[in-house]
Amino acid sequence: MVKVNAVGFVCPVPVIMTKKALNEIAEGEVEVLVDNETAKQNLEKLAKELGYEFKSCEVDGNFQVVINKKPNEDKKETKEENIVVVIDSDQMGKGDEELGKILVKGFIYSLTEMETLPKTVILYNKGVLLATVNENTIEDLKKLESMGVEVISCGTCANYYHVQDKLQVGSLTNMYTIVDRQFKATKLIRV
Repeated sequence: MVKVNAVGFVCPVPVIMTKKALNEIAEGEVEVLVDNETAKQNLEKLAKELGYEFKSCEVDGNFQVVINKKPNEDKKETKEENIVVVIDSDQMGKGDEELGKILVKGFIYSLTEMETLPKTVILYNKGVLLATVNENTIEDLKKLESMGVEVISCGTCANYYHVQDKLQVGSLTNMYTIVDRQFKATKLIRV
């Protein structure tokens, strides 16, 4: 049994730690300890999505989720050939700005941990700030780029926000290329 202590970590870290532990074993159990109901529910959803049995219980004020990984010959992996992620803001969602910035940071970090990576990440409008002046996202975007993901930012947008000389990852591009990448996508994810 592999044990993962994810107490004190917030979304999406417990799920990513668990997924890594599951990937390291061919079969067997992964026991995960978390300290909040949301993390417990996210781990249960992960197990369901992967087709693994699981059980949950409360242990000393924390939650324990045990996921049983069994080989599944019927399971077919589908891999997208050309996934494009489009981010048009320096925050995720329309609610509180501080929360939105935390969410977009978590989203970009989560992209770095996915088994299937996007082919391209497109940043436009305020999204260009994520590759220029937002120090919370630059390292994860650099990691994506080092993993072979194309990171492109709208040049018009960078000029509009006066950050064209502050690009720290990827390259500046034009609207034609942005449209072209989206047309050629087999899967488009808009944040």
